[in-house]
Amino acid sequence: MKNLYAILILAAFLLSCSLIPQVNPTAGPVLETTSAPTNAPTFTPTVPTATFTITPTLVAFNTKTSTPEITATLIPIEFTQTPVVDTSFPSLTPITFFPQVPIPGFVKVSVSDSIFYKGKDCLPKTVKFSAQVANSSNASFVVLFVRFKSKQTETTSKWTGFSMQPFFGGVFTYELIPVEMKAVDSFENAWVEYQFVATDSNSLELGHTDIFSERVTLQNCVPTPAPTETAVVITP
Repeated sequence: MKNLYAILILAAFLLSCSLIPQVNPTAGPVLETTSAPTNAPTFTPTVPTATFTITPTLVAFNTKTSTPEITATLIPIEFTQTPVVDTSFPSLTPITFFPQVPIPGFVKVSVSDSIFYKGKDCLPKTVKFSAQVANSSNASFVVLFVRFKSKQTETTSKWTGFSMQPFFGGVFTYELIPVEMKAVDSFENAWVEYQFVATDSNSLELGHTDIFSERVTLQNCVPTPAPTETAVVITP
């Protein structure tokens, strides 16, 4: 009986297996594709052609003009050498000598005029000398020495010394009057030679210049006679 049941179960199992549809394990899924049309439209890009219209713009208009001929005329120019006036010294205006003479111990020296006069009716009656020492901190005295020198015979007088007045910045000045000089009555229209000597408070020399010669003249004053008035007599 047990064997019969076993046979019936086996037969039912085989029958159920025969009813299952057969699937091909190697075959993949079938995809439905749509083929592209063979006469696909083609697109050709149309690029517009740029059209340029040139409008001329008048910027400038040059008219050709003739260039006049230029004739150069040379005008002669006169050059006059003007002496430089040193205004650093007090009350000195007209003349400054460039130190062609050696002046050791001094920065500069000058004189106010090249001519002065003996007499009351001619100007200038005096001449001013000025000297600036190099060592202003130690210089206590500056002495001006003057003498006459004849323009005809070159005879010289004795030296006359004058103590100059201190000013500022190492500057010393002195105003020379003709009557102060030795032998003033023995020379007419003569050169006045001069020299500067600087010393300290102990009279030790700090510097001295060489002699300045033929720079300043002392002349006799010859006044110009005033015109006389002539009386006019009118006869009726």
